[in-house]
Amino acid sequence: MENKKNTIVINPITRIEGHGKITVDLTDDGAVDNVRFHVTQYRGFEVFSKGRDFREMPVITPRICGICPVSHHLASAKACDAILGVTPPAPAAKLREVMHMGQFIQSHALSFFHLSSPDLLFGFDADPAVRNVAGLAKEYPELAVAGIGMRKFGQEVIKTLGGKKVHPWHSIPGGVNRSLRAEEKDAMLAGLPAHKENLRKALSLVKNYLAENAELAARFATLETSYLGLVKDGNLELYDGRIRLRSPRGRITDEFDDKDYCANIGEHVEEWSYLKFPFYRPLGFPHGSYRVGPLGRLNACEDIPTPEASAELAAFRKTTEDGIVHYTLYYHYARLIEILYAMERLEELLLDPDVLKSDLHITGEVSNREGIGVVEAPRGTLIHHYEVDENGVIERVNLIVATGHNNYAMNRGVEQVARDYITGPDVKEGALNRMEHVIRCYDPCLSCSTHAVGKMPLLLEIRNSKGELVRTVTKE
Repeated sequence: MENKKNTIVINPITRIEGHGKITVDLTDDGAVDNVRFHVTQYRGFEVFSKGRDFREMPVITPRICGICPVSHHLASAKACDAILGVTPPAPAAKLREVMHMGQFIQSHALSFFHLSSPDLLFGFDADPAVRNVAGLAKEYPELAVAGIGMRKFGQEVIKTLGGKKVHPWHSIPGGVNRSLRAEEKDAMLAGLPAHKENLRKALSLVKNYLAENAELAARFATLETSYLGLVKDGNLELYDGRIRLRSPRGRITDEFDDKDYCANIGEHVEEWSYLKFPFYRPLGFPHGSYRVGPLGRLNACEDIPTPEASAELAAFRKTTEDGIVHYTLYYHYARLIEILYAMERLEELLLDPDVLKSDLHITGEVSNREGIGVVEAPRGTLIHHYEVDENGVIERVNLIVATGHNNYAMNRGVEQVARDYITGPDVKEGALNRMEHVIRCYDPCLSCSTHAVGKMPLLLEIRNSKGELVRTVTKE
């Protein structure tokens, strides 16, 4: 006998990049039966890149995303370096990393200050008319201005080298196409101290919130998973390291080079989502699922190689007995620590004489029929894998986008929160917002070059056991 259910639909999820929805199936007695996070946009880059010259890919692939184009730009350039069989000169590699730090600063600032902080400052049950970035600007003007300024600073770093803030063009196969001028370097250095001070205030705000809401933080969508991220000599690395997987209890499960990713990472597919489910092959799906991004990286590494961020990491790990932090709300704390690292690392790079040198490019011909480029995007480990013919024409592309790694965890987290806060079809707005906030913790990027214009209302449909629409609730 078929068991028909009520269904609650949150569509679209607000304050994230791109379009997704959440469906909650209820049994006839009102209990939560099944919960799913759906990604409703289709990514076609792996298909329509076929037939292009591989040298075009660092220009094509940033169009995947308007928020983190630099990540795709750099991963693509590294894959192209591998096809040429060359290592870019040291000045070029360091300039790529300068842009990468600008990307982390602007993207993480957007996530925390604009998208997530209203929930923390006003509360999950606050009036939606207030619980937004406009309300933040009214009630917490200094924090709002700091967030805007921090994001602008990161974007200006990107624009300085890449010519524009979105979809820049700087990295090319074998190096970069532009040097950094002394006056540009000095302007970046001059802006760092004020932004660091504002970031310290934001860190204090988050730490106080998590301490005052310790019970909530320990429970909210918390999962004990493995964690994956790049490391160099065991330390946090965002541009060029080895891929490390750490178990839920802190043991290093594996560590491998980017060229070996395919032997270690598989992709599971579900018919109800366009977003795949990456997993660690030796453990299979779903046992081999893991988390990436700020929380994943801080759990995967031994330390952070800059002094102030390292001290913050030590404090971060003291919140648990074994130093492994599974709390999903701590993604916000981890994100701010990574901004601090990006600022410190940017300062190190700008003080390095290499960034003003003009040895920027190595030319070459197709030496390898495939190339793999891996970087840490703000949202997690990003993999570009190209296969070409003897002339360098793309034959196959595989992209594992950072958000995909967290797909299983986002589904599990939303399900947990739904079971905690939904007991029937009469669902309060705060419960819906809590489910949305699970997704905001991971800061997913779902747009894949599809951008929303105008209003994005939240639509909730409540249906009875016969599937008939009983009630519709719309939130602007």
